[in-house]
Amino acid sequence: METRRSFVALLVVALAATPALATQGALDGQQAPDFALQNLDGENMRLSEYRGEVVMINFWATWCGPCRQEMPLLDELYDRYERVGFQLLGVNIDDDPRRAMEMADELGISFPVLFDDRKEVSELYRVEAMPVTVILDREGVVRYTHYGYKPGYEEYYLDQVRTLLRE
Repeated sequence: METRRSFVALLVVALAATPALATQGALDGQQAPDFALQNLDGENMRLSEYRGEVVMINFWATWCGPCRQEMPLLDELYDRYERVGFQLLGVNIDDDPRRAMEMADELGISFPVLFDDRKEVSELYRVEAMPVTVILDREGVVRYTHYGYKPGYEEYYLDQVRTLLRE
């Protein structure tokens, strides 16, 4: 277990030091694994229901500072492009969904927040650190995977989402 923690810690440091925004994710070029998770209202939402739209899946946690910084910017992207075929699903991995609901409310998030408190979906997507952002094309294929967040990354997201919306 200690070896795994050491590996994860090294991975986080390496990713933070890496100048490249998008790296080759394990699922890039593959069909995104389908999942169903509950939203803030207790309703199940299934990824496959968004086939035909460009989908961004953002894995986040309340204890993640970069997640808190990134979320309002993602919400702006969602507000701007939802009407033209873009969907954003915020997948929270906290053990207690109440903290996630409070943070989403505090930040004024309008995109759907889903709860992965059993970490099953984050395992499917091989999420090791926070945040991780996965962008799917209209066919449900993983096209981009982003690890971490630094100011300015949202410009890359914007370019990638626009490109996929035009396809």
